[in-house]
Amino acid sequence: MNDETNREEQTEAGGEESSAQEAAELTSEVTDEFVDEVADELADEQAAPEATAAEESEEVLEGEEAFEEEKVKDEIDIQIELLQDPDWVVRREACITLGEMGDERCVEPLVRALRDGDWQVREAAVDALGEIGSPAVELLIRYLRDWDARKYAIRALGKINDERVLDPLISMLRNDEFKDDATQALVELGKPAVERLIGALSDKDEFVRKQAIIALGEIGDPAAVDPLIAMLQDKDWFTRLLTAAALEKIGDPRGRDAIKPLMKDPDLVVRMRVERILAAWKKQPANA
Repeated sequence: MNDETNREEQTEAGGEESSAQEAAELTSEVTDEFVDEVADELADEQAAPEATAAEESEEVLEGEEAFEEEKVKDEIDIQIELLQDPDWVVRREACITLGEMGDERCVEPLVRALRDGDWQVREAAVDALGEIGSPAVELLIRYLRDWDARKYAIRALGKINDERVLDPLISMLRNDEFKDDATQALVELGKPAVERLIGALSDKDEFVRKQAIIALGEIGDPAAVDPLIAMLQDKDWFTRLLTAAALEKIGDPRGRDAIKPLMKDPDLVVRMRVERILAAWKKQPANA
């Protein structure tokens, strides 16, 4: 009887120990999970202000950029309105300012200003469009159809280094009234226009050939020397005269040698001009 009682007591004690151990393990697991959760929450709380600060900073920068853009837009609108001012000085200064801004929205108002009643405003608009550059090309080409604006549209195109301006300017060499403006515009373009001008030397239009000769002489690119030498054989005396003058301006030794046979040219005016050219070259230093 005593033995059974002892066994029961041992069993009960063992059960109590097992329950206590399980309770301890469970408490430990709960505690660990709680600690982990608290640590995660603390980490999130620390990271949140940093993320919020970064977002706020980004929003501030975006806001400042938007504000600056609005300021620029407002300023452009102000200058465009000033193009209608009755004082030509104000209109001219507005053109200059719009050119300095260089925004595409400035193009149309400036092109319209090419028809302004004051030549100084028109000149300022030409320079401003040259500063803006390529974005102005398409509209300027369309304005070549406008007789009142054509002269200044041609001049503006001559200030823009864009291959799209070449065909319209070359075509304007055919126009007796505006051929000199187109020639000067091509001269202002300089080297980018040389290849097209060399091609124009064989154009069927006499005006185009002669204006191309003049432009090549003014630009002074050595690449034009050989094509110009070939033009010395042209049947038109004035073309030969223009070619000799162009070669004189370029100053390449090949040109000097090529015009010497023109001392016997059938036209007196050509002979006289070549004599003056050769005499001037002789007076130059040997290394010139």
